Amino acid sequence: MKVIIIEDEQPAALQLKKLLTQTDPSVSVIEIIDSVESSVKWLQTFPAPDAIFMDIQIADGLSFDIFNHVNIQSPVVFTTAFDQYAIKAFKVNAVDYLLKPIDEDELGEVLDKLKKKKRETIPFEPFDNGLFLKNLLQDFPKKDYKQRFLIKNGQNLTSIVVSDIAYFFSEDGVNQFYVFSNKKHIVENTLDELESFLNPKDFFRINRKLIVSIKAIQKISPHFNSRLKLSLTPQYRDEILVARERVSDFKAWLGG
Repeated sequence: MKVIIIEDEQPAALQLKKLLTQTDPSVSVIEIIDSVESSVKWLQTFPAPDAIFMDIQIADGLSFDIFNHVNIQSPVVFTTAFDQYAIKAFKVNAVDYLLKPIDEDELGEVLDKLKKKKRETIPFEPFDNGLFLKNLLQDFPKKDYKQRFLIKNGQNLTSIVVSDIAYFFSEDGVNQFYVFSNKKHIVENTLDELESFLNPKDFFRINRKLIVSIKAIQKISPHFNSRLKLSLTPQYRDEILVARERVSDFKAWLGG
């Protein structure tokens, strides 16, 4: 079975390739592609593969954009970090999915399903791009991101608007945030919880200890070992580095 992988994170793509060949030695990964533009060109040029394993967020946008430019002739398996409730729409038009980190047993089940479909020689019905995108947007749950945080200020309670927050950080086991007026507040949520509460268009978790607002970033500089160094406002007391494994996603986030 010939497959292609559409994934902009090289370590993730290579790991998926390794898992595919380990799970089923008959699988041949014929191409790894990292962008919408390159995917469209490839699919317009070469014969349809037996399956496509497609990440959602790739180098130059969302992989959904590929469907705007080319009729997909192959079964598509989305690989995503979204939870199963958020991706029920992927069930339309014979789309399947795998949650990251990818489980080898689940991958095996998907491959068995793809091989069964191929053995039955039932022609795969190409996507109706318009219908696919319409169903996707209609069924995809609209998430309500947090707009305010209620914090304790002495004996009083204060409501802080999220747009006033520059960054969240963890220090000595205490989770806090700075607002742009340079005031610091304690927040009860963990950084993992905060990451799920915040609109990813506005906030990005650059490492284990920091989630930053795009409005707080004043300067970005190259740093040792392929990392990036940030200057924020208000200033943070320690050196601020984007984790190496997050640099590619961070650049994509900055590009919108």
